[in-house]
Amino acid sequence: MTPLLILFGIPFNVAIGTDLLYAAFTKMGGALAHQKQRNVDWVLVRRLAIGSIPAALATTLLLDTVFSSVKNYGHLLTNSLGIMLILTSAVLLFKKRITVTEVVGPLKSHTPIVTTIAGLVLGVFVTLSSVGAGAFCAALLLVLYPHLPAMRVVGTDIAHAVPLTLVAGLGHLILLGNVDLVLLACLLVGSLPAVHYGAKLGSKLPSRVLQPVLASLLMGLGIKFVFF
Repeated sequence: MTPLLILFGIPFNVAIGTDLLYAAFTKMGGALAHQKQRNVDWVLVRRLAIGSIPAALATTLLLDTVFSSVKNYGHLLTNSLGIMLILTSAVLLFKKRITVTEVVGPLKSHTPIVTTIAGLVLGVFVTLSSVGAGAFCAALLLVLYPHLPAMRVVGTDIAHAVPLTLVAGLGHLILLGNVDLVLLACLLVGSLPAVHYGAKLGSKLPSRVLQPVLASLLMGLGIKFVFF
C-alpha cells in the first residue's frame, strides 16, 4: 500500500503514517477470524510485542524530538522503506527454500529472547517504513519456530501486527502529523468491496504467477527507494 500511495503522488511520510493505521484497522478482522479458529499463539504474540511495541514508541519519540521536520528524517523513512521492500520481496521469492535447521539449532534454547529481539527490530523498521509486519514477520516465525503449523504462523503474525501498526500509526498521527485522515477513510471504504472482488479474482490466479510478479514489483520499488 505504501509504495502504491507514493506512486499516486502522496508524500512518503503521509503514505507511511496513513498505511500504518490502515493496516491496523484492516488486520483486526483477520486477527479475530484466526482467533476463532484458534490459530493465534498468544505466547509468541506477547514475546514479539514486548520488543516491538516499546521500539515503535521509542522510534516515533526519537523522530519527534531529534529532528525538527520531516525533511531532516525523510531519508530514514525512504531508506527503511526500500530495505524492507527488498527483504519482503526476497521472502516471497525464496520462502520455499528457507531452511531452518542450521539457524534454529544453536539458538533453540534462547528462542524467547531472540523472538523479543526480532520484535524490537520489527518495531523500529515497521514504524519507519510501514512494511515488515506481514511476510517478513511470518518468515521470522518460520525460522524460529519451524514446527509451528502454517496457519498458526499466519494467525500469530496478523495478531501481532494489529497492536504494532496501531501504536506506530498513532505515533505518526499524534506526534509527527504524518496521517491523512481523509485518505485513511477513503482507503477503508474502498477496501471493503475490493476485498470481496479481490478474493474472487485471486482464487482464479495461480500463486506461482502472482507471487513472482508481486515480489518483482516490490524488489524494483525497494531498489528505487534505496538507491535513487
